[in-house]
Amino acid sequence: MPLKVWIDGKFYDKADAKISVYDHGLLYGDGVFEGIRVYSGRIFKVEEHLTRLFDSAKTIRLAIPYSREELRAAMTETIKLNNFADCYIRLVVTRGVGYLGLNPAKCPRPSAFVITDTIEMYPREMYDNGMAVITASVIRNHPNAISPRVKSLNYLNNILARLEAADAGVSEAIMLNHEGNVAECSADNIFIARHGTVLTPTITDGILEGITRDVIIDLCTRLNIPCVEKTLQRHDLYIADECFLTGSAAEVAPITKIDGRIIGPGTPGPITKKLQEAFHRYTREG
Repeated sequence: MPLKVWIDGKFYDKADAKISVYDHGLLYGDGVFEGIRVYSGRIFKVEEHLTRLFDSAKTIRLAIPYSREELRAAMTETIKLNNFADCYIRLVVTRGVGYLGLNPAKCPRPSAFVITDTIEMYPREMYDNGMAVITASVIRNHPNAISPRVKSLNYLNNILARLEAADAGVSEAIMLNHEGNVAECSADNIFIARHGTVLTPTITDGILEGITRDVIIDLCTRLNIPCVEKTLQRHDLYIADECFLTGSAAEVAPITKIDGRIIGPGTPGPITKKLQEAFHRYTREG
């Protein structure tokens, strides 16, 4: 049976799930989205994701035409219809169909859709053995252009960073902010461990407020692992004992080489492994 996609209150087969070529989400990247995990039929951190979606929409002056309850119900129904227990949700809200030209006032009604499907960010062996990454020349968006805290449909600077990673033969790239400090990876937040303390860039360093990032910070507290949000430079990454990235799709993935420099012993460290295991228990067992 083909997967079903929810679009503005109706279900369509995956092959027939389409938006207009006049939709400003397609024409201009004018919209917001969330990537959300489902574990054992439970939408993980659904309220936090919905809060971020509505916050992002408010920042770009996009009035979502559905309530939180209606979007939650749409996701739940789509998961059930596609018979998923574990999957990935892409919840998208666009400015909607309009005219050619930027003017959002020409779009009478925003549009929303829900996709449920499987996702695999990195090969299984990278979670076991670690991955190599580079630092991209492309910086994270300046906060006075479009705030990195807005999860918008325009990911061009992230995509350019990922292309650099592909050119270098690695799976991910670390992005710096406009001041040259560490921000995040192209699609994930980043953490390091140094002398037993976990460190991660602050919200003001040009990062997305990651849902998984917040869970890891909370798990550090539960496990009595010191965790500090602070501005980091590339030097801090190079001398780290451990490094890992986090995201809804990626979950918790170890980094063992940055810009050709081996991190720690070159294998996932004990803190990374402990947090991987704790995150797995937290998401699968509650």
